[in-house]
Amino acid sequence: MPDETKDPNPVLPESKPPESPKPGMEAAPSAPASAKPTPAGTSEPAAPPAPAPVAKPAETAKPADAAPVTPPAAPKPAAPVAKAPPKPEGPKPEPWDSDLARSLKSQYGSGIRETSTYLGQKYLVVDSTIIHDILLRMRDAELFNYCVDITAVHYPKREDQFDVIYILYSFHHNERVRVKTPIKDGETLRSVVGIWETANWLEREVFDMFGISFDQHPDLKRILLPDGWKGHPLRKEYPILCQDQEWVKENLGIESGQ
Repeated sequence: MPDETKDPNPVLPESKPPESPKPGMEAAPSAPASAKPTPAGTSEPAAPPAPAPVAKPAETAKPADAAPVTPPAAPKPAAPVAKAPPKPEGPKPEPWDSDLARSLKSQYGSGIRETSTYLGQKYLVVDSTIIHDILLRMRDAELFNYCVDITAVHYPKREDQFDVIYILYSFHHNERVRVKTPIKDGETLRSVVGIWETANWLEREVFDMFGISFDQHPDLKRILLPDGWKGHPLRKEYPILCQDQEWVKENLGIESGQ
């Protein structure tokens, strides 16, 4: 039908009252009054979907019969540190009773200060005034015909600072004896080179290292250190790192390495 023949005012059908909803069916919600009618031929935009409810994290179910938590036990006090046992005493000298010791005591009396044995080592301590006579007797009468060594020990806090020690051996008895005599610093002893020729170099070493002189020695001079060296290295007051800087400078032309 052409558009010109259409009635500009069409007759609308009478509106019918809304039907009551049937039992079991819910009534559709009515549009709000403020909603504007949608023009014919246009589609109404869809409403944005409602946000989905955020699910709450499920609570961890607690066991019905959970045992109570027991607090950790308090640490036990540390046991007292045991004291170290006392250090055992070392060996001590014991009296040396022999025919030789009794014979020397009967002849020299108080000149024989001690006759002892220490860990099986026999020794005599005699006065310095009779040391030469004792050593001569030890060679001739007691047959100690080998002078093994002559050395010394320094005790700087003692009045008699040095012990000069003669180590003798008897091939006849297969026995070794030490004869010691204490002397003061600066005191001299008579040389025993006339008793044992091997004493020559041994007395020179004692002179070199300790500064102890021997009367009637045929050639008493240093044997290890050069002539002109100052000091005696085996004395306790001689520093372990000490060098004679004057001697090194004068003879070698260099500074001491210390």
